[in-house]
Amino acid sequence: MAEVLLSPGVLSIENDQSQVTQGPITVGAAIIGPTVKGPVEIPTLVTSYSDYVNKFGTTFVSGGDVYSYFTSIAAYNYFNNGGESLLVARVVSGTFSSATSTAISGTIGNALVLETLSKGVIMNSTSSLDSAGALTSGSTDNIRWEVVSPDTSSGTFGLLIRQGNDTTNSPIVLETWTNLSLDPKAPNYVSRVIGDYTLNYNSTNVQIEVSGSYPNASRYIRVKSVNNTPDYFDNNGVAKSQYTSSIPVAASGSFGSAVGTVMVGGQYYDKITDGNKSQGIPSASYDNMINLLSNQDDYRFNVLLAPGLFSTLQASQVSTLITNTQGRGDSLFVLDLVPYGSTISAVTTAAASRDNSYAASYWPWCQILDPSSGKNVWVPASALIAGVYAYNDRVAEPWFAPAGINRGGLGTVIRAEQKLSQANRDTLYQGKVNPIATFPGTGTVVYGNKTLQTKASALDRVNVRRLLIALKSYIGQVANTLVFEQNTIATRNQFLAQVNPYLESVQQRQGLYAFRVVMDESNNTPDVIDRNQLVGAIYLQPTKTAEYIYLNFNITPTGASFA
Repeated sequence: MAEVLLSPGVLSIENDQSQVTQGPITVGAAIIGPTVKGPVEIPTLVTSYSDYVNKFGTTFVSGGDVYSYFTSIAAYNYFNNGGESLLVARVVSGTFSSATSTAISGTIGNALVLETLSKGVIMNSTSSLDSAGALTSGSTDNIRWEVVSPDTSSGTFGLLIRQGNDTTNSPIVLETWTNLSLDPKAPNYVSRVIGDYTLNYNSTNVQIEVSGSYPNASRYIRVKSVNNTPDYFDNNGVAKSQYTSSIPVAASGSFGSAVGTVMVGGQYYDKITDGNKSQGIPSASYDNMINLLSNQDDYRFNVLLAPGLFSTLQASQVSTLITNTQGRGDSLFVLDLVPYGSTISAVTTAAASRDNSYAASYWPWCQILDPSSGKNVWVPASALIAGVYAYNDRVAEPWFAPAGINRGGLGTVIRAEQKLSQANRDTLYQGKVNPIATFPGTGTVVYGNKTLQTKASALDRVNVRRLLIALKSYIGQVANTLVFEQNTIATRNQFLAQVNPYLESVQQRQGLYAFRVVMDESNNTPDVIDRNQLVGAIYLQPTKTAEYIYLNFNITPTGASFA
């Protein structure tokens, strides 16, 4: 992280003074990985599992069998446990493009062309209609369009976006757009209402580049081109004859010409052993989204996942993810150390090579029922842990440990890869790996709260790291409002008036033992002020968790006093 400010901004610096001796505002999560459909290399926000399914799909066929990506399984577990928002960055192998609509025509010529936001051949619904009015290649994953209520006198029409596998008699309408116009001067201009942005990832500048005039309001399409009708009405308010034939006629159609196929023949679930690929996707295909999500200004989240990447197989990508997460300073990366079938020794060896409080790891793998394919499948722990964090935050606070019987239960797990003994759990925990334990009558439970930091300090615990993330997020937002304000006592008091009550509330909610905020003349001396700096010092004593509980049972003779 940068240690000085070279341009106006806020720099949050952590001073870890909690080293101990040996002894007994962000938005949800972000995930990088392959999906069945959806925008390619464009981080997209979804707010429910059904929203995820509509935008990114669920299952695909490979080698005559049905599979789900870890991305989908992680999204299901996250939302099923109370997660509210998920940023999905889709990665692919090869070239993918959008599907374009068949001609949406007026009486004379084409009126407009639409394009799908999702990319890949899965979006191609172009084919003939059967007797029921169904597209023979229509599916739940693609879409079709329908123009309704065209009115040449008002110059307006309606547009329906329908599910690709519906029928004429039983339409499934996904979106309805009414009172649309082809007049670029009208407030209901079709591009202005639906949107015409094209988004593309620029690897040179590591950013998303936008072309077009209007942001996309539709979840499924953008307007690619329009046969405009400027000043549709004459001075008497009558539609001009040269334009009335341009209004789309009532009709329906499909989309086609997209390219890009989901990889088949890859290694999936517990069969992944290739360090060059994961789930059929080359490891290098993750690089663009790994780099893009390092941008804290554009993308805010508190947990980052990349299920399918392993520390021992994709060491380069995992290292970059950890470095980027530390550089952001506002999230925790949950990584998987080893593929399925690894030994405890291999797990702890892999953990020993990582030393960072912004990363945490869990083991072993778990078997769950895939809700999309209906099969029992093996998944790495990271596909489940975001759900544990979401549940923890829903019933408690981010600074509570997302572990134990009360908040660390894995209700969707059928069984763990290994049923860990106490000795196994001791070995893993001493090696900075959070065990996933199995207890009779209780089930499968996350039974660890460590980050991958080696040094013994408060920051070697997940709940403390997440506390710091939450505090830095809020206090950083407060500080941002003071940039370019007058460096006076009034400004400092404004900061203190917001931060102190917030930290008091965190203390009342069991996040802190004590705190102190200093922003006065002691650290804002005249020379500091002359350098255009405003300095604040925040001292925190994070609450610790009770991980080691000792109960002494004392047997006394009959008649002994308990006083």
